Amino acid sequence: MSMHADVGRVPEPSPTEEFLVAYLDTLSMVERLHRLLLDVIKDEFERLGIIDINAVQALLLFNIGDNEVTAGELKTRGYYQGSNVSYNLKKLVEYEYMHHQKCAVDRRAVRVRLTEKGQNVRKTVAELFQRHADGILSREVTGDIQLKDINASLRKMERYWTDQIRYIY
Repeated sequence: MSMHADVGRVPEPSPTEEFLVAYLDTLSMVERLHRLLLDVIKDEFERLGIIDINAVQALLLFNIGDNEVTAGELKTRGYYQGSNVSYNLKKLVEYEYMHHQKCAVDRRAVRVRLTEKGQNVRKTVAELFQRHADGILSREVTGDIQLKDINASLRKMERYWTDQIRYIY
């Protein structure tokens, strides 16, 4: 065999390089899935003629559910992932999707909960998600992979990232 037989051949990526490519693909997919989720909610609300709130606000109402929380708890409990929480709460109160009242213990804090109108939005999102779950199951979208296994892996990644933020290696 000639010494020049490997000329022009691309070397095989190392396992570390392969993992990096897969990791970057996962990051991109998570970001795209979140944006798609918001688009799906937006489309559903437009179809139903609900145009006074956006998908982020609808998802916030869904996540709060029957709970009564402070604005600060929205992030710590994982109900709200974005920025502008004050703006979104103000709009939801203004359009009567949420009640707000000063906290009895700390008068600076405001507690929020859904109104009947907010509960109706929550129900709409819940019904949408139920249709999605039914469709994913009936079409075997995930094949042999169980969502609980995907979720377990994503939780491990979440813990890893959280540790990075807290500087725990």
